[in-house]
Amino acid sequence: MSEFRRILLDGYPALVERHGDVLVAGDGRVTAIADAIHLPPTEPSKIIAVHLNYTSRSDEFMTKLPPAPTYFHKPITALNSHDAAVVRPSGCKWLNYEGEIVIVIGRTCRNVAPSEAGDYIAGYTVGNDYGLHDFRDTDAGSMLRVKGSDTLAPVGPGLVTDWDFRNKQIQTRVNGQVKQSSTTAEMEWDMHYLVADIARTITLVPGDLLFSGTPAFSRPVQPGDIVEVEVEGLGTLRNHIVEGPTPIRTDVGAQPTESEEVVSTAMGGDWEFRGIRTPSKDLYPSRIEEE
Repeated sequence: MSEFRRILLDGYPALVERHGDVLVAGDGRVTAIADAIHLPPTEPSKIIAVHLNYTSRSDEFMTKLPPAPTYFHKPITALNSHDAAVVRPSGCKWLNYEGEIVIVIGRTCRNVAPSEAGDYIAGYTVGNDYGLHDFRDTDAGSMLRVKGSDTLAPVGPGLVTDWDFRNKQIQTRVNGQVKQSSTTAEMEWDMHYLVADIARTITLVPGDLLFSGTPAFSRPVQPGDIVEVEVEGLGTLRNHIVEGPTPIRTDVGAQPTESEEVVSTAMGGDWEFRGIRTPSKDLYPSRIEEE
């Protein structure tokens, strides 16, 4: 396996290779990892994420996984990096972490079989698919602001090649305390399946990112929190939460809400509803009241 990172080297974006505790550029310049200013390890044309993939997550929502994966699109302006700030807009309160493994495309990919998909993958990185559930009541169908607001797609610290995704541990920690812990054995659809599924109708190009799903126990974080996602063999992605300097504008658009749907989703379904528990119409299952 090899690990490559993108950093600012003397103010210029540079691709470097990790050698122990240092990063080495192609011209021989050496930077200590502790001193590096990281950039996202790739420059994607698109960021795609799967809704549900881990059985513990579907169990938490008291639903079943769908017969095939469903997806949403994150704008590239949501892209963020290792050791960078994740912004919770002022006036919002339901910002959740979601530790994930991210697939990085290495070759133009269209209409390939799952057995061929590995040949089109450059490597893997760590991601955190943050969700701003304050906008869930208006954007649950598209997830545009929920998952696509600025800074909500940190990835890194590096891209690891020749990594075997099978039976690998994934863990999310908040201020040093373990919040999510699982393995890729819990995934219904593996990395090759996800790539082949998307590439049936969407051309994937080098650098594109596919977030592969999160296990149970996604929960809200607060300004000042330090969130780390560690994946066996891929390293640890670290970010800190800050509050945006200005509130969400009130003179245009839907405003942040705190409905039962918002709170239930943010808290992993730990919310008292009357009646039966069934999936709602949106793509993130939740519980609705019996008529």
